[in-house]
Amino acid sequence: MTSSAETTRSRLADELSNAVAEAQSILHNASAETGERAHDLRLQVEEKLRQARFKLQDLNSTARDQAVEAARAADDFVHARPWQAVGIAAAAGIVIGLLLNRR
Repeated sequence: MTSSAETTRSRLADELSNAVAEAQSILHNASAETGERAHDLRLQVEEKLRQARFKLQDLNSTARDQAVEAARAADDFVHARPWQAVGIAAAAGIVIGLLLNRR
C-alpha cells in the first residue's frame, strides 16, 4: 500500500505541477492580450485550476478510503488476535521508550 500511495502522490504532484505551469504560461500570455482573447485565456486558466481541484478531491477521497480500509484491517486484527495486538503494542512501547531514553 505504501508504494501505491507514493505512486499516487508522485503522479498527483506531477499533474498539479503541470497544471500550475500551464496556468502560469496562459496568464503570462494573457498579460499581452486584450478583449476576447484575454477572456478566452482567463477561461483556460479557470479550467486548468478546476481540473486540478477535481484531481485533489479525487486524491482526498482515495486517501480517505485507504485510511478507512487500514483502520478496518487493524480493527479486524485486534478482534481476531487480541493477545498478539497487546504484545505488539507492548513491544512498540518498549522500543519507543528506549529510543526516547537515549536522548
